[in-house]
Amino acid sequence: MSRMPHTIEASEPLEKAHELMREYQIRHLPVLRDGELVGIVTLGDLHLLETLKDVNLKVEVADAMTEKPFTVAPDDRLDQVAALMADKRVSSVVVMENSEIQGIFTNIDALTTLLHLWKRAP
Repeated sequence: MSRMPHTIEASEPLEKAHELMREYQIRHLPVLRDGELVGIVTLGDLHLLETLKDVNLKVEVADAMTEKPFTVAPDDRLDQVAALMADKRVSSVVVMENSEIQGIFTNIDALTTLLHLWKRAP
């Protein structure tokens, strides 16, 4: 999991989300409204929008985000998190504890963990 991920406010323009993703080399941004998690926007979302004709990247992140992102707790078992991601076909889940974002777990984190375990296996 990436601890304390970067976030963006729902009212920010999409171009700001893209800037953050480029600057920090990330693909997922949890979206907040008044400090509460309300969505997630991904690099894939932005790329899709950019391919559409007449899309204005000055629109708010709220207009492009996926509402109600999947969340897990820090102590959830890895196999359960992976099963949720596979079942729901999502590339990330937000790790929450007491209504606060603790991190984000992505498919890359899952693959990194799998490789680590594979290398340790006898």
